[in-house]
Amino acid sequence: MTEAIPYGTSETRTGDDGPVHVLHFVLHLPHPVVRIWAAVATPEGLPQWLAAADLLEPQLDGAVKLRWLNAEPSVEGAVVSGRVSAWDREAVAEYTVGTHGRIRFHMEPAPADSLATVLRFTNEFSGPDGRRLDNLAGWHQHFEYLSDALDGRPADWSAWTPERFEQLRAEYAARS
Repeated sequence: MTEAIPYGTSETRTGDDGPVHVLHFVLHLPHPVVRIWAAVATPEGLPQWLAAADLLEPQLDGAVKLRWLNAEPSVEGAVVSGRVSAWDREAVAEYTVGTHGRIRFHMEPAPADSLATVLRFTNEFSGPDGRRLDNLAGWHQHFEYLSDALDGRPADWSAWTPERFEQLRAEYAARS
């Protein structure tokens, strides 16, 4: 991995169906917005670091179906369907999908370097606190994969093991 990914933050509030968690990550990536957009908003880019986009209609209210490649399809949450809940080409891609809730990528050129991008990520979902820690660790690890993929090293899903995820989860638990 070439870039250290900063720790994400979270806040929790009480919703109608229990705790609602909102996770935030801010990444400064040494690549232009167009490259980040291709990675987070295209069926070709997403599997290199996150999930296969078995269906992605690139428009507001378009259908989306994501299949996580580091889990068996029978695992809960490994395949999720939903809608494109925000779409502003090369600025915002947001998917609201099943158990993963709202997943939002907001991109803008870095203030001091137009060839770099600030990626602001938000994930909002309901669930117990353990799931908050799982999602913080999972997104952190996926952003490590994103950094590598942008540098020409896409994830090798056949080599995935849970050790890095478990390490990150323990670190997030210690930070809570």
